[in-house]
Amino acid sequence: MPARVSESFILRTYPFREADLIVSFLTRDQGKLRGVARRARRPKSSFGAGLERLSQVRLAYFQQENRELVRLDSCELIRSPFELQSDYAVGVALDYIAEVSEHLLAPAEANERFYRLLAAVMDYLQQEKGRGVWPAVLYFTLWAVRLSGFLPEIKKVDSESAEIASEMLKTPIGQLKPRSWSRQTAAALRRSLVELTENHIERRLVTVPMLEAL
Repeated sequence: MPARVSESFILRTYPFREADLIVSFLTRDQGKLRGVARRARRPKSSFGAGLERLSQVRLAYFQQENRELVRLDSCELIRSPFELQSDYAVGVALDYIAEVSEHLLAPAEANERFYRLLAAVMDYLQQEKGRGVWPAVLYFTLWAVRLSGFLPEIKKVDSESAEIASEMLKTPIGQLKPRSWSRQTAAALRRSLVELTENHIERRLVTVPMLEAL
């Protein structure tokens, strides 16, 4: 039997050897881990579509001391982002959310609040059927920066953006005040948060230009 079974979000996969994948994933109980999924790139892989980015899965894996990579055994799909992929804007937002999570989360450091943040944002996007891209992006960015420990006092933005930030830090995403959300809504706040994020990672985020071009 596998040593551990954890609810997880898939963050990113990398090709490895001929048919394997390196998988970066966020568990509810152990934080961000990386592991090897043997034969995951083969057509009849037992992992199926469970390793798509931001899939929520129940992941079984073996973990040994002094080993950086765990060995993935199987995954049971809880929720797939597949139905959201038909909307290009939502797809870019999902890429952005996965990339920010991958870079901000420290390895093997439990962070259940970040896990719950991802779950809440994915719930919101699926309930809104792709119409809630901008509140989801802004809510995720604000909370990701806060949970990572480097959110400053919001001073250098306009009054509307400061009001939105205050609301988002006190209100669940599904209960946000109705607004005419667009790319321009709280754009100054979003830019400042992304700039702050990029100051704390090794390289610039690939998805930000795509997001700003929507």
